[in-house]
Amino acid sequence: MLLEHEGSQLVLIDYQTRLIPAMADSGFVLANAIRLAKLAVLLQVPSFYTEQNPSKLGATDADLQAALMSARAKPLAKMQFSAVEEGLGEMLRPPAKPVQGNARSLPRHLQKQTAEQSNTVVLAGCEAHICLLQTALDLLEEEFEVWVVTDACSSRTERNRDAAFDRLAGAGAELITTEMVAFEWLRTAEHPDFKAVQALIK
Repeated sequence: MLLEHEGSQLVLIDYQTRLIPAMADSGFVLANAIRLAKLAVLLQVPSFYTEQNPSKLGATDADLQAALMSARAKPLAKMQFSAVEEGLGEMLRPPAKPVQGNARSLPRHLQKQTAEQSNTVVLAGCEAHICLLQTALDLLEEEFEVWVVTDACSSRTERNRDAAFDRLAGAGAELITTEMVAFEWLRTAEHPDFKAVQALIK
């Protein structure tokens, strides 16, 4: 199964100024998070980001914040470790829209609200075994398809990070990398954004 561009949404978890320096491979992980945000800009993927207890852990890294602003990403400040407990699920599901056309053209029983839902969530963040894990498991519980970008995730220790990946795979999340996201969203070298994406990955 390949990741579909259509219907994908990007969620970046807690890349904050007082948290990132403590993460394993922090520079590499942050660079990939920035690539994901820039991919979302190029390919017009709806984006969201969270900040855990920002008064204590600081704001999102400035370079990532700039990319997220270009992507028009929606923020979510939280105290719960799972962003779903703070309303992320509702943010990811658009409000129901009325059926188009003249109301008289449909029988009354068919004049219902419909929701154009997107259930594919591309997820990355810190710490992998705490906020990322709990958010991902709650999203799976709410029947989202969850794709975790492993090379854009970290914890303070590799053991904790890897344990999170094992648990997520067992729960049904797909484990992928930043380049997998990029080229599965593109699907073809004939895509109009291929060269821009290729330059971003290189």
